[in-house]
Amino acid sequence: MKIKLAFSVLIFAFAFSSPVVAEEPVNFGDEIRPVLSSKCFACHGPDAEQREGGFRIDKKESALGEGDSGEKIIVPGDVDSSELVNRITSDDPDLLMHPEDFEKNLTPEEIEKIKLWVKQGAKWQDHWAYVTPVKSKLPEVKQIDWAKEPLDRFILARLEKEKLTPGKQADRITLIRRVTLDLTGLPPTIEEVNNFLKDQSPNAYEKVVDRLLTSPRYGENMARYWLDAVRYGDTHGLHLDNYREMWPYRDWVVRAFNKNMPYDQFVIEQLAGDLLENPT
Repeated sequence: MKIKLAFSVLIFAFAFSSPVVAEEPVNFGDEIRPVLSSKCFACHGPDAEQREGGFRIDKKESALGEGDSGEKIIVPGDVDSSELVNRITSDDPDLLMHPEDFEKNLTPEEIEKIKLWVKQGAKWQDHWAYVTPVKSKLPEVKQIDWAKEPLDRFILARLEKEKLTPGKQADRITLIRRVTLDLTGLPPTIEEVNNFLKDQSPNAYEKVVDRLLTSPRYGENMARYWLDAVRYGDTHGLHLDNYREMWPYRDWVVRAFNKNMPYDQFVIEQLAGDLLENPT
């Protein structure tokens, strides 16, 4: 009787206990560094004049070391011993980071994310720009037949994680409209649509992409994003808004994209073109 009762209690406990959910690993580069940069660098960043507490939160050696107080800033795997966590969760206004007059306070979600990151071992990652790319393994997916290319596996894995199903395959008119807008910034002409509909060859879509990549409109469309990034303008955009002879640079960027210039050469010619052997 006692054995049966104990077994019943065990079953009851399992039935009403919360399921154990594995914690997703926190990605430092995507989830922690942007928060530190936005909310913490003002006082603990690379600017020595503004640095408080005797440590830098942007440097691993300093962030995992001690501050002026002698306390460890971050102790991987130990939330309670990490002064960073203690300060951002403190009830004492004299200890709480950030100060009350600081405009960019951490949100409760950001605080919990930092605590989870520390708990998981505070794994540090260099900025992605300084990390050698590593080929990723193809993720496991359920609808393996849906994926036609390796990239599809990554898309499908995320869809399945979010409990979403892939949309139906686009019709040919929608397909040519999407790719033409994406590569040239312009809609396809009626003639281009009709030619694509008539072409029933296995590589019909590939031929459309090749045609668009050789179009001068491709370089014009791609240049828009780069020119936005470098704050390009045909005029000053300030005060009297005077005209500037900047169009040669604009045209050079367009030609560079249309020639598929290697990125390193693209940057060198813009930053140090005068140092090349035969500068133009």
